[in-house]
Amino acid sequence: MSDEKRIWTIPNVLTMIRLALVPVFWALMMGYKLNYWALAVFVTAACTDMLDGFLARKYHQITDFGKLMDPLADKLMTLSAMATLLLRGMISWEPLALLALKEFIMLLGGLLLYKRKIVVHSLFVGKFAQTCLCLALILSFFSDQFDALSIQPHTTLLWIGVGAAYTALVVYVRSVIRQLRGVETTYNQREE
Repeated sequence: MSDEKRIWTIPNVLTMIRLALVPVFWALMMGYKLNYWALAVFVTAACTDMLDGFLARKYHQITDFGKLMDPLADKLMTLSAMATLLLRGMISWEPLALLALKEFIMLLGGLLLYKRKIVVHSLFVGKFAQTCLCLALILSFFSDQFDALSIQPHTTLLWIGVGAAYTALVVYVRSVIRQLRGVETTYNQREE
């Protein structure tokens, strides 16, 4: 199958839809006092994320485009949701700042690894982090319902998600170091 046709798979189209939903979410979130339409867009994006990964694996439609764009779409939607919730006073700035820093580190690392043709696959801890963050952000839309509680469930889940995201970063770094050592060993053996 040609590279152009491999882009137009159902999982990749779902990823493109998720990317297109980011500005829609932002506009709805910032334009209306009641955020239920924005919440519906966010939940739709989260569902497309689960569905595209499942379809890609089931029908062997994993592509380079999907490997690159799927995590990007996830990060853009998550960070956009966090930024707008912060602007609306529904979450604090610390989780957003820490998550944005982690994503910046991952982006720089990803660019360096791309040049070396090294691919780091998604891991369970990264999926767990994304699930926690999505659930926390959905619950944040109902944050006023939790005012009477001593422990805020959306805030707790958000911090668990951030902690899991940093755990994933450590696991990814260790995986990359092992792969780089393997590349150097192979290169040295060829030189000998």
